Amino acid sequence: MTESHYLAGLALAGRRVVVVGGGTVAQRRLPRLVASGALVEVVSPEVTPSVEALVTSGAVVWHGRPYAEGDLDGAWYVLCCTSDARVNAAVSDEAERRRVFCVRADDGDEGTAVTPATGDHDGLLVGVLAGGAFRRSAAVRDSLLAALRSGDLQVELTRPSGVALVGGGPGDPDLITVRGRRLLGLADVVIADHLAPAALLEELSPSVTVIDAAKLPYGRSASQEAINSLLVSHAREGRFVVRLKGGDPYVFGRGFEELLACAEADVPVTVVPGVTSAFGVPAMAGVPVTHRGVTHEVVVVSGHVAPGNPASLVDWPALARLRGTVVLLMAVERIGAIAEALLAGGRPEDTPVAVVQEGTTARQRVVRSTLDKVADDVVAQGIRPPAVIVIGPVAGLRS
Repeated sequence: MTESHYLAGLALAGRRVVVVGGGTVAQRRLPRLVASGALVEVVSPEVTPSVEALVTSGAVVWHGRPYAEGDLDGAWYVLCCTSDARVNAAVSDEAERRRVFCVRADDGDEGTAVTPATGDHDGLLVGVLAGGAFRRSAAVRDSLLAALRSGDLQVELTRPSGVALVGGGPGDPDLITVRGRRLLGLADVVIADHLAPAALLEELSPSVTVIDAAKLPYGRSASQEAINSLLVSHAREGRFVVRLKGGDPYVFGRGFEELLACAEADVPVTVVPGVTSAFGVPAMAGVPVTHRGVTHEVVVVSGHVAPGNPASLVDWPALARLRGTVVLLMAVERIGAIAEALLAGGRPEDTPVAVVQEGTTARQRVVRSTLDKVADDVVAQGIRPPAVIVIGPVAGLRS
C-alpha cells in the first residue's frame, strides 16, 4: 500500500539539525538545509570534498567520528545518510524515542519523514511527494518547474517593477540565464541591443512592446541618452522594463551607465549577469582562455579605439609584454593597428590568434592565424563584426 504523507514546511532557522553520514547523499541534502538557516551538524568519520568545503566555510559543523547514542540531543530534525543500514536503524530508533522526525535515506518507509523533490521558481518552493516513488516525484517536480519557467503554467506571481538589466549571452538563445529568461517573460517593455539573441524576442507575447535600441538616434552618446530616457519613462509609467543586451551588461555593455540613470530617477534596478562573449565565444570555438601550464593571466580589452588614438585608455606596451591571453572585443576593424602595437611591444610574430565571428550561433566561423598575419587573414576571409579575437598560446592548443 502506498505510504500517505503529510506535506509541511519546516522552519529550521536557528534550530539544530543532525545529518549522520558525510557521503554524496548528505552532500545533496546539505545546501538546502544550510540555506534554510538551520544549525547543521554532520556526524561522520569521513566526508566528501564538497561537504568539507561547507565545513571550512563555517556553514556546517563536522564531528569526525562514527555516530553515538546521544548525538540527537536537542535536534529538531535528523537525516540518516550513511551506507550502513545498521547505523541508520540505530539513528532512527533514537529519533523515535526522542520524538524527532527522521529521514532514512536508505529506506524511506523506516523513517518518520521523507524528503520531497524540491525546486525554486520566482520565490516559490515547489515540493512533490509520490508516496516514496522518488523518481516519479522528481519527474513531476521537473515538469512543474519547466512549465513555470516557460510560462506554460501561469500562476499569480508578484510582478517585478522597475528595470532589469539582463545579459542575453553571446548569441545562442539557450545561453541566457534561467533568471534572465524568466524576467524576460514578465516584461511589459523590452529594449534590445542588436547583439541580443533575436530568437528570445520571438518568444515574447504580442502584448510586449519591443524597442530596437540600434534604431535610436545616431551617435553613441545620443543613443545612450535616449535609452536611459526610455528606461526611466516606461518604468515611471508602471511598466516592467527589460533592457536586453548581448553578452554581459557589465562587460563593455554600458550597463552601469544605465543603472546610474535609473538610480538618479529613483527607479529600482535588477541586474542579471550574462555569459560574457569574451569567454563564452572562445569556449564554443574550442579555445580556452586559460589553461594550466600555459597561461596565468587573461585580459579582456575593448578594441573600439585604436592604439595611438588620444582617446585610448589601454596601455598597449604593457599588454605586449604579457605572455598570457588577450581577448579583444569590437576589434575587427582595428585588428591591424592592434597587431602592430603588440608586435612593436615585443609579442612574437608567431603568437597564435583565433578569430571567432558570430560565436555560439549557427553562423559561427573560426579563423586561425598568427599575430603577424591576422590582419591580412581577417580581410581575406571576409570577417565582419561581431567577432571575438583571442591572442596568445591558448589560441594554438587546438588545430
